[in-house]
This record gives sequence, structure tokens and C-alpha cells, in this order.
Amino acid sequence: MRGRACRVEPLDPNRHAADLFAANADDADGRIWTYMGYGPFASLDGYRDWMLSSCLGDDPMFHAVVNAATGRAEGVASYLRIEPAVGVIEVGNICFSPRLQRTAAATEAMYLMMRRAFDELGYRRYEWKCDALNAPSRAAAKRLGFQYEGIFRQATLYKGRNRDTAWFAITDGDWPAVKAAFETWLAPENFDAGGAQVKSLAAFMPAAD
Repeated sequence: MRGRACRVEPLDPNRHAADLFAANADDADGRIWTYMGYGPFASLDGYRDWMLSSCLGDDPMFHAVVNAATGRAEGVASYLRIEPAVGVIEVGNICFSPRLQRTAAATEAMYLMMRRAFDELGYRRYEWKCDALNAPSRAAAKRLGFQYEGIFRQATLYKGRNRDTAWFAITDGDWPAVKAAFETWLAPENFDAGGAQVKSLAAFMPAAD
């Protein structure tokens, strides 16, 4: 999946692990791992071993987000809970390094994955789920056009604690307006000479129901 600022490609431990481990090391406090079901990793070998054991299946289907300018992987995301028979798919396992966070490439990566799900693969529902305590993830979902659907209490356990799960989704009925918002925001004319956005993505998104 190719855009102007990034490409999203199947995760390959041999090609991507070193770049991702280095990019994640910029997060000195380890905050990117707080709400992840995996990590942190003390060594590159440990990170690569986790990829080899956990990231090469068909569900979840892991991808690396590669910076188009540098050719280096800076984040990970996956498709998961893939149900083609009923047209439902989820995006998750999103772990963006500090180098990728709050960049046009990060937003474009999420758009590219949505576009493939709806336009190429014909899914009718695209889900986002996160720990209900994860305020940044909840804000990101809303910014990206997902509609909030509620809390599933004590939905799972991870890292020794209960997790209430917040559910968000975009449906195929929502998608045309959400797609138009992304494409307007991503247009070159919406960025100044320094690469800063002229208008926010929220300025183009349809109002939530």
C-alpha cells in the first residue's frame, strides 16, 4: 500500500526488525508499550524472536509502516479478527514509534489500510478497539473517523490486569465521507512549505452520529 509519505507492507522480521527496534528506542520511557499486549523488548534479538513467533500468520496480519523519505520502518499495525464471510475486519496492534507519531505518514498509513479494506477487499465494517483507559488511542480513533460504540467491561486480561475495551467502527456507509476527508487532508495543498498542515483532519471529517 503506497502513499506519498509512507508505504505499508507485510512485516518481515529480517528486513524490518532492526529499523523498528531503533525507532522504538527513541521512546526512552517505554510509554508506547503501556497498552500493548506485548513488549517492551530488551534486545533486538528478543524483538525479532517475538516477530518470528507471533507476526507471520494470517490473523493477525502484521504490516510495517515505512517512511517513504528514508526507506526505514517506523511503526507496526495489523489487520486482525478477519471475518470475510460477514465483511468485518479490525485494525490493531498499532505501535508507532516517536518518529512516526503525529506525522502525515502515520495518518496516511491508517488511510491506506482503510482504503484497502473497503475499496479493494469489500469489507462492510472496519473496527478499532482499545483499552478504555487509553485516552490517546480513543482520541486517535475519533480523529480518524471512527464512531464510538461503547465499552465492553472486563473484556480481557493482559499484563496482569483487567481490560475494559472501548469499541469504535467505520461502516461502508460511513466510508465515502471519511475517505473524502482523508483525501482532502492529505492533498499537497493542505501542507505548507515546512510540511505543517493548513487545516486539521477534523475540519474535513463528517460529524459523528
